[in-house]
Amino acid sequence: MTPAIIGIHELPNTRHPAPEASTLTYMADALSGALDDAQMKLSDVDGFGMVVFSADPDKAADLAWRLGVSLKWITQATHGGSSAVNTMCHAWRALQSGDASVIAIVAADVPVQAKARAASAAYNSARRDLLTPLGYSGPNSLFAMLTQRQMAKFGLSKEDYGHMVISQRNWAKGNPIAVYKEPLTMDEYVNAGLVCDPLGRYDCPPTSAGASCIIMADASHCPKTHVPVGIRAIGQSYNYDNQAGDGLRTGLSKVSAKMWEQAGVSAEDMDLACCYDDYPAMVLAQLNDLRIIKNDDIKGFIRNRVAIGDGRFPVNTSGGLLSAGQAGGAGGMLGPIEVIRQLMHRGGDRQVPNAKLGVATGYGQVLYRYGSAVGAAVLERLS
Repeated sequence: MTPAIIGIHELPNTRHPAPEASTLTYMADALSGALDDAQMKLSDVDGFGMVVFSADPDKAADLAWRLGVSLKWITQATHGGSSAVNTMCHAWRALQSGDASVIAIVAADVPVQAKARAASAAYNSARRDLLTPLGYSGPNSLFAMLTQRQMAKFGLSKEDYGHMVISQRNWAKGNPIAVYKEPLTMDEYVNAGLVCDPLGRYDCPPTSAGASCIIMADASHCPKTHVPVGIRAIGQSYNYDNQAGDGLRTGLSKVSAKMWEQAGVSAEDMDLACCYDDYPAMVLAQLNDLRIIKNDDIKGFIRNRVAIGDGRFPVNTSGGLLSAGQAGGAGGMLGPIEVIRQLMHRGGDRQVPNAKLGVATGYGQVLYRYGSAVGAAVLERLS
């Protein structure tokens, strides 16, 4: 058994879903498309992973029933933006152990604005009891303060973040599912409306509806139309500092060395990286913790590997959440499925030439001050 991703499908992200659209209809369409891509039937699926935030009161078993699948293995992740990577890890292990033979991981959300605000205010007891009484209305304020700390510690300017955001927008031009594809200039970025100092409009991902699905099975079941993608290693961390730090490091700083050792490759070997980008500061924090950025030289990395043309390192080639859109649970799948697409050499106009190795991350579960959950997967083209 060589567990691999053998089929993928993404629905276009949209800010304005059709009135009749629901999380369930999005899930069904994503699952159907991924099964077609894997050249499999619904009856072949015996494992199901769900990454959905807007399904209450239904849970994974309820939605699996509605989708018409009978299962031997099931899981549901509730770890914010790290949920997709976490679910991929569980599925990888389930295939290795024989608990399932074909696993569909579906990530989807069709958020309702009024419900989303209420859910954010009562996301957990810490937010409900400690932050909401202070007027807390969402994570922008928390990550504005974190960004201020990052700017001060590493000598970053507003323009440095602009280079990252503009680079991702340039990648988004080649992504048909992205919400925003229009070119973005530095003047537009710097002068955009302020959301929460120093975060402007383009530092915050647009909330959208969307869905995606990957099919995992033995690599031998991959259709001849494309190449399977395998997992070399996964590293995960939860509550690594118990919210007592400054948020400028993530749990990847504790697990990335072992992950690279298990993968048998290094950060230098990666052809691309897709990092969860709820805010530009967190892309840089994760790249730093992965050791893709060397010696904490974040500013140098931005200027030498992001801002320039031919020598740039591909980061968030889908456009990331900041341009492609943040579709709830599907947002956490955006990075992994983009790396998979690139390694299958199905990136179209945004294809990274000869991509063979890539790393995807997920970050989230903002408990009180910043994210508590993070994971990374080292993926490879199996050919």
